Amino acid sequence: MLPVEDAEKIILNTIQPLTKTETVGLEAVTGRILATAVSSELDYPHEDNSAMDGYAARSIDLSAATSDRPVTLDIIEEIPAGVPPRHRLQSGQAARIFTGGILPLEADTIVIQEDTQRNGDKVKIFSSPPPGQFIRKQGSFYQAKQPLLPSGIKIGAPEIAILAAMQCREISVYSPPQVTIFSSGNELVNPHETLQRGQLVDSNQYALKALVQATGAMPVSLGIIRDDRKLIKGAIEEAIANSNLVISTGGVSVGDYDYIESILTELGGEIKINSVAIKPGKPLTFATFPNCYYFGLPGNPVSALVTFWRFVLPALKKLSGETQNLTPTFIKAKTEQELKGNGKRETYLWGNIRIEDGNHYFNLAGGSHSSGNLINLSQTNALAVIPVGINSISSQEIIDVMMI
Repeated sequence: MLPVEDAEKIILNTIQPLTKTETVGLEAVTGRILATAVSSELDYPHEDNSAMDGYAARSIDLSAATSDRPVTLDIIEEIPAGVPPRHRLQSGQAARIFTGGILPLEADTIVIQEDTQRNGDKVKIFSSPPPGQFIRKQGSFYQAKQPLLPSGIKIGAPEIAILAAMQCREISVYSPPQVTIFSSGNELVNPHETLQRGQLVDSNQYALKALVQATGAMPVSLGIIRDDRKLIKGAIEEAIANSNLVISTGGVSVGDYDYIESILTELGGEIKINSVAIKPGKPLTFATFPNCYYFGLPGNPVSALVTFWRFVLPALKKLSGETQNLTPTFIKAKTEQELKGNGKRETYLWGNIRIEDGNHYFNLAGGSHSSGNLINLSQTNALAVIPVGINSISSQEIIDVMMI
């Protein structure tokens, strides 16, 4: 059995990002991976503008203004957002300005309206603002032609807002990986079928498809493949011919009907990993083909999810072209219950992280922590990690927690 960290290194060192790209518009860029660094021809802000409602003025005219001895200025125009100023300020003049309004020439400060008193076309100023007060200078957030967004990042709402604001209308992104998923096992049935004694509903297809979709990859489900060597071989041949990555569940242990590993070898796959010292999830297979990667996950539903989060998700991120935050996020937390480990394998127990007074606390999910028990996995957001060689961790001790 490989240690967990060794398995992670083998996988991430083996996976090579896809290089095919496509150009999409802003409406289609959500969740995609940026293939080319982006820059813009625009400064941001585009021009000097006001950060507050008030009056644009020349600070030199206000150097003597106080609450007891205000300075009176002539108001020469009003500048709402989106309307260019029409006049250059002269000595003793001000312009009524609103948030986002463009500064008139010669103005170098903004007096907020709370520090003023208007009377017709004149305004009293009761403070002496320094130059630059409440002014957003042109290019102070971003200067034209400089790097704006780096390649290899996943595009979310903030990035879309940036692209839109900077008029980047056509964006080069990586084409999403094609991921084939199937489950193997004679005991499995689909959710819509009548359940007979001894049968199990195949939940893995639906969970894994949802997880793959969340990465931005394109999942294709082959459904349930019976424990027949010929059928499984045919499914694997089809999958590796049409996919960048294949995920199967079941058939990777050492039972009489576990054919996956031998079929992979027969089809020319190079098996890099066949078991990992992790609980749940020991029987994990990772294999490579010239144009495809293969993950054989355990059939037990919690094992399938844990091994996806720990190993497949980082691989999919890298395959998709992501370059940042590939590996899971681990934090330190204080456990609120005693945790039991396996000793021989790195153990992952599911529960929830809460934050109180800036500290993280892990609360173990109630009920059985069996690899077949999906029920208490609901609404959890973290996995407590119990290292190899540790059989128990006392309540209130600091532990490593993997966020999910």
